[in-house]
Amino acid sequence: MKASAVILAGGSSSRLGQNKALVNLAGKPLICHVFEKVKDLVDEIIVVLSSRDQEIFIRKVLKGKIKITVDQYNRRSPLIGAFSGLEATTNEYTLLLPCDAPLISQGVLLFLIDVILNIDAVIPRWPNGYIEPLQAVYKTKAACEAARRALNENFMSMHAMINLLRKVRYISTLVLEKINPGLTTFFNVNTPEDLELAELLLMT
Repeated sequence: MKASAVILAGGSSSRLGQNKALVNLAGKPLICHVFEKVKDLVDEIIVVLSSRDQEIFIRKVLKGKIKITVDQYNRRSPLIGAFSGLEATTNEYTLLLPCDAPLISQGVLLFLIDVILNIDAVIPRWPNGYIEPLQAVYKTKAACEAARRALNENFMSMHAMINLLRKVRYISTLVLEKINPGLTTFFNVNTPEDLELAELLLMT
């Protein structure tokens, strides 16, 4: 099954002092860690930026064939980035990822891709009900249309898009923990302390 990956890389971080995608972790930018985990799993990678000014830096650090697209709205939200990426993809299914999860598990991603057939989305869900919509797989056409509808109604959350999908399968993180013990795949880098912890985890 052919699939695309959309990496959301338009956000900046005041706590990290620069564009989050380019923050250095263990000798390379955060986005490189994500890119290297996903490049052999999909047929196409789209990187979503908030402006064309970022493109030169992203192309410099990502050594591979990628497509660049820019957010279609002036406002920033994960849903806007998701919509921009989904519109740019050419495959039936799309793996949606953040740029700041350097410990993403290839095994988890492959599992999510394997179970997407004939449904609109496969989304990890924690026992407390919290979901991981930015480490999930979507049927591209259905998700793109749902995102468009949500944005046209001035909703900015991923939940607004997901609520408009007809067939969504939630995968318990208890299941995914068997593939990725500790569930480090969902670890996001938001602070200098997170960066230090991520470096320690990469060494274990």
